[in-house]
Amino acid sequence: MIDPPPKLADLLKEQGINAPRVHRVLAALANGAWWSPPELVRETAVAHRLVAATLDALADELEHRQGNEGLRVRLLRPADHADSSAPEPADPVAHLLDRHTEAAAELDRLVAEAPRSRRDLDHVAATAHTALRRGVLLATRYSLPGTRLLCVGDHDLTALATTLVCPGAEAVVVDVDERVLDYIDQAAARLGLPVRCHFADLRLGLPASVRGQCDLAFTDPPYTTEGVELFVRRGLEGLADPRRGRVLLAYGASESTPALIAKTQSRLARMNLVFEAVWPEFNRYLGAEAIGAASDLYVLCPTSRTPAGDASDTAGRIYSQGGNAKEAAGGLEAPSAAAVLRRVGPDTVVGAWSREAPPEEGARCARVRLATWLGSPSRAERAAVDLTGGWEALLARAILAGGSAETHVVVPSGAPQVRDEAGQEALRAMVAPGRDVRFLRGFPDSGHTLVVARRCEPSDGASPDVRLLAHCQDRAHGVLTSTLREGLIAVAASLGRPVNKKGARGRVAAAAPWLSGHTLLDLPAHRFPALGSAAERLVAELP
Repeated sequence: MIDPPPKLADLLKEQGINAPRVHRVLAALANGAWWSPPELVRETAVAHRLVAATLDALADELEHRQGNEGLRVRLLRPADHADSSAPEPADPVAHLLDRHTEAAAELDRLVAEAPRSRRDLDHVAATAHTALRRGVLLATRYSLPGTRLLCVGDHDLTALATTLVCPGAEAVVVDVDERVLDYIDQAAARLGLPVRCHFADLRLGLPASVRGQCDLAFTDPPYTTEGVELFVRRGLEGLADPRRGRVLLAYGASESTPALIAKTQSRLARMNLVFEAVWPEFNRYLGAEAIGAASDLYVLCPTSRTPAGDASDTAGRIYSQGGNAKEAAGGLEAPSAAAVLRRVGPDTVVGAWSREAPPEEGARCARVRLATWLGSPSRAERAAVDLTGGWEALLARAILAGGSAETHVVVPSGAPQVRDEAGQEALRAMVAPGRDVRFLRGFPDSGHTLVVARRCEPSDGASPDVRLLAHCQDRAHGVLTSTLREGLIAVAASLGRPVNKKGARGRVAAAAPWLSGHTLLDLPAHRFPALGSAAERLVAELP
């Protein structure tokens, strides 16, 4: 190898023992191809800052091209750096991937067609190759047949990858992104994979039917310290036997911010978790160049002193960007909150209402946490629910959870369920027939909308399937297989076509086999039309 140019020599000296990271960039450039800086980051797992420094040190040796795809560079004399590559440590699963070519091809298609990343949820898509590697690692490190994997959020399709590699395993996905749940459900049905999806805002805990039901947990959380801790806690909450279970965590940060990494690891250590293994740069992403488009994979082993998760209301600021970021303004300001409470006159306020905006003087008003409202039935008659500050995805569930005569919910006017006619109709469809919904846009101020949901009993002339759905909605916290069975028995009796409990149970299982374990509050939105169809079928097939 020829002597490096002075600026490159200085950079290598400055990097010291980390100089091999610069050599990775040089080795990539040595193939003579055109590269954009983001492509170099993704190829080498070297942070964007160091890639940029390397290109700057090579300025006199590079040819530049500016096009529609942005800046691209290549070496004028690639042969000068032909021997820049150096041996790398063995990859833990590379030698196993050739056994899974069909799964790899399917994951290429699945990842390419998956829903786009959401900035407000800190999404950065992992590559299809990473999803496959995760599945292979899980299937070879653990005995998966007959076990259940919990994916605490799954924008990266790890559940599909794992069940493709090991069809004998089951997977449960819990996510707040309805698009991801719909996509995974459809893919699992098409491929015949045992994957079940539940809706939940993980800040409030796991659905009851998921807690303590799984053998392993996997999560790629928001990379804030609070986000990592929360998602790991949810993974622990889902383990059936924490002493034998494991939580696998994808986590990365820039090498220039070791204090942030130390803070996050300290949080995990305070939870008495053992760092059983850490594989550097195991996960690769289609973005996140600031951290080298890569993250490490941690295997966390609980101990007898590890907390078993916490389903309590948690501070909502776990994301790094968007409306849920720690720096974002959240919640109604006191004057706006006061305007809502004056209009509604509630007996119950739900969520983080300002203490500076109490109900009218003399009025008795219960304060209920959002987690409590969604977790157990309420006796409220007129409730005011604050879903500002990053909670708007819970709008339909907050309405269904309220057994009150009226539920008044404040959300940002930009929320998908209220900002246009299509979103409003979709919301009405989810809460019908048990709730009549109106929208007061621009109240209590220009940035918010007050959604008024009034409980309505089916009329005497309502069809039996409508009465059956209304029966389930009045018991939204109940397990749907049970509420459907009880409602079917009641509707059948009213029609003079009675069925017994055993018969009703069998009919519900046949009409909606995907319903087991769900309540209305964790049922993904795309399943609601199917629930209506199941109700129609149940009534039509009464003896």
